[in-house]
Amino acid sequence: MENSDKKIILAAEKIIHAKHLVAFTGAGISVESGIPPFRGAEGLWSKYDPQVLDLGYFHQYPLASWNVIKEIFYDFFGTARPNAAHDALAELEKMGLLKCVITQNIDNLHQAAGNTVVHEFHGNSHKLVCTKCKRHFELAEINLEVLPPKCVHCNSLIKPDFIFFGEGIPMQAYQASHVAAEKADVFIIIGSTGEVSPANQIPIHAKNTRATIIEVNPENSRYTHFITDIHLKGKAGEMMTKLMEQIDQKLKAKKG
Repeated sequence: MENSDKKIILAAEKIIHAKHLVAFTGAGISVESGIPPFRGAEGLWSKYDPQVLDLGYFHQYPLASWNVIKEIFYDFFGTARPNAAHDALAELEKMGLLKCVITQNIDNLHQAAGNTVVHEFHGNSHKLVCTKCKRHFELAEINLEVLPPKCVHCNSLIKPDFIFFGEGIPMQAYQASHVAAEKADVFIIIGSTGEVSPANQIPIHAKNTRATIIEVNPENSRYTHFITDIHLKGKAGEMMTKLMEQIDQKLKAKKG
């Protein structure tokens, strides 16, 4: 038996016996859905100027910002669908094993897959907010053919309800994520490099409260030699599919 197979078996056992399993996801889980990461040689910031997501720039040049925002997050990302890794997390929730997902992603793919308890550390591109009256809107309510979009109630500028540079983390998501990490006895990291602060502190908090850390990443991250107990080295969809197969086998054997 290969070492990778042994790790999958061990991870499956940890998950099955977990009292409070929590998942933490980063950009890597959505790559197989066609959404590239922001950073790195193939990242979005190698093609676009990140200042379009600077809050000050957005208010000063709303049309210029919205033109790029629409292209990236709605024309391009809008076609993305959940992949096998998202589906696996939704299935773990249905099985009663997974308590919640903490995500750095804004793509709404966890909800699309079926997860119902998702703490969105950086917000959600499928929701929008008025910059003045603070009313919230679903994406379907806003006409993005006319840019920049304006609030139907006060005619003020609307922005996507995700975190821009210069904005703070939503307090509710921040607090809920820390509480979940503190409760976790098994904590699975999928597709996060651990580079983005303060989200990168959440898995560390889980480790400090004695959670077993399972990491799913194709390469080593900042967590791998720091807090990770079991590293499943490979693409998110592939590793989560193998992990779910092993979990199903063990649960069927347990019932039999």
